[in-house]
Amino acid sequence: MTLLSSVGGASGPLFGTFFIRAAQATQARQSLTLEELYQMFRDGADGVISRGKAEPGDKTMCDVWVPVVESLRQSSEQNLSVPVALEAASSIAESAAQSTITMQARKGRASYLGERSIGHQDPGATSVMFMMQMLALAAKE
Repeated sequence: MTLLSSVGGASGPLFGTFFIRAAQATQARQSLTLEELYQMFRDGADGVISRGKAEPGDKTMCDVWVPVVESLRQSSEQNLSVPVALEAASSIAESAAQSTITMQARKGRASYLGERSIGHQDPGATSVMFMMQMLALAAKE
């Protein structure tokens, strides 16, 4: 709830929504299977998409959440380990965040810049990328 009320801009409510929905999916488990991790990310990302009313291509964090969730789904179907799946999702997140550089923002504050938003990586997408990189790093330990 702190993220919802104290972080400026849209990222606080969006990350708050992600974590609330993700936590509901896990039911306070002490450890997670990859399938449960996938469900957690899917539910969290669905909440972000619903709250932000954005979709891939809008130059938002959704441009990273959607491929990350798909990567986790595929990894789960392949019965990969959690560390391997998170490493793959982290790599996907990096590529997806970088892909926002060439996009024109259609949602969020950057949308007010119009064509001037082209050439800059979306901050929300970048923050999701960093989160995925840190999760992958932590899972290796």
